[in-house]
Amino acid sequence: MVDVGAKAVTDRRAVAEGVVRMAPDTAAAVAAGNAPKGDVISTARIAGIQAAKRTAELIPLCHPLPLSFVDVAIEVDAQAGTVTIRSEARTTAQTGVEMEALTACSVAALTVYDMVKGIERGVRISEVSLVEKTGGTHDWRRE
Repeated sequence: MVDVGAKAVTDRRAVAEGVVRMAPDTAAAVAAGNAPKGDVISTARIAGIQAAKRTAELIPLCHPLPLSFVDVAIEVDAQAGTVTIRSEARTTAQTGVEMEALTACSVAALTVYDMVKGIERGVRISEVSLVEKTGGTHDWRRE
C-alpha cells in the first residue's frame, strides 16, 4: 500500500456513475418493480452500499476507510432502455474515496444485470466512471 501517513486528514468525497443498457421492456419491468427476482432498484442500491463498505477487501492495496456516508441513486428510463446508477462516498481521512464510489456503482450495476438476466441476456454494463472527487490536494470533475 502507498504510505499516506504524511498526508493531511481532510474531508473527501467521490461520485461515480454507470449505465446499464437493456431493452425498453426490460427497463420497464425494472421501473415497475416486477422483475422475476423482485425489486431490482432497492436490491441494487443496498448491494452498492454494502460493496462500498467492503472495498478494501475487494481491491488489493486499497486502504480501508471509515466511511461517513455512502449512497446509491438509481434512475430508470424505460423508453431509452437505461438504468443509470450514481454513487457517492464520503470520509474524513488521509486518502480519497474514489474506489469506494466506483465499487458501489459497479456492484449495483452487476446486481441489476443479475436480476434481469432471466428476462434478457443482452444487457450491457457501460460507462462506469468517476464523475468527481473533492478533498486532498486536488479537486477533480469530469467535463
